[in-house]
Amino acid sequence: MPRIRVAHSPDSDDAFMFYALAAGKVDTGDRRYEHELADIETLNRRALAGDLDVTAVSFHAYAHLAGRYALLAHGASVGDGYGPRLVSREPRPADPRAAIASLLVGIPGELTTAYLALRLYQGGARTKVLPFDAIEDAVVGGGVDVGLLIHEGQLTYADRGLSLWEDLGEWWASQTRLPLPLGGNVVRRDLGAALVQGVARDLKASIVWGLEHRGEALAHAMGYARGMDAGRTDRFVGMYVNDYTVDIGPTGRRAVQRLLDEAHRAGIIASHVEAEFVAA
Repeated sequence: MPRIRVAHSPDSDDAFMFYALAAGKVDTGDRRYEHELADIETLNRRALAGDLDVTAVSFHAYAHLAGRYALLAHGASVGDGYGPRLVSREPRPADPRAAIASLLVGIPGELTTAYLALRLYQGGARTKVLPFDAIEDAVVGGGVDVGLLIHEGQLTYADRGLSLWEDLGEWWASQTRLPLPLGGNVVRRDLGAALVQGVARDLKASIVWGLEHRGEALAHAMGYARGMDAGRTDRFVGMYVNDYTVDIGPTGRRAVQRLLDEAHRAGIIASHVEAEFVAA
């Protein structure tokens, strides 16, 4: 009976998509999953070490993992015209891209796609790595000039009196006419083709179950919403658990490849990486 270690972030969209798998709502045959939670940058680093069988990772991190892990076509977080947000205590300047070049930006990790998008947007920014859920506080308290917000912070920053300087998903769409692929799920190649295929089926089934039983899955996700009310949690889950999540599809695949190609062209990743997906 294969026991598979699977990890994801402790945020509401991941909780929603993995709920059915964790709660035994889908038939996984003889495959048994052991779930772990950690912030995305921790998962990126653990994947570099090959520490997990299946894990959520940033697409930026995947560029360094492709030899050991295969991308799953299911479970992606894709921002269709929206994504990580740059916020500040100060009002938005006329040219935020130029302004950020001389400022200190709090970022959620150097392997996150949010950081990759920032580098593509403004490669000259100085950065400080912080836990993703401490960045808002750092901006409010003056520890950094600008914060790069992921997860629920994308919806809550205004509650703290912060101003939006740039939505990097919106900026990416203006440059490429593509959605911004932020995170996906990977599986160790050495588990073997049959088991990898089974994992793909199980993850897709979990996402589909959640979407078909939205109320129950949302109730579970509320436990990871960091104080957001039900309406905002529903909105946030809708942003990142969508058709691209069920199956990343042709447009999503083009977007991932474009992101990796742009990162290579900019010298952010050392070599060309071909995005290969395993689909159920």
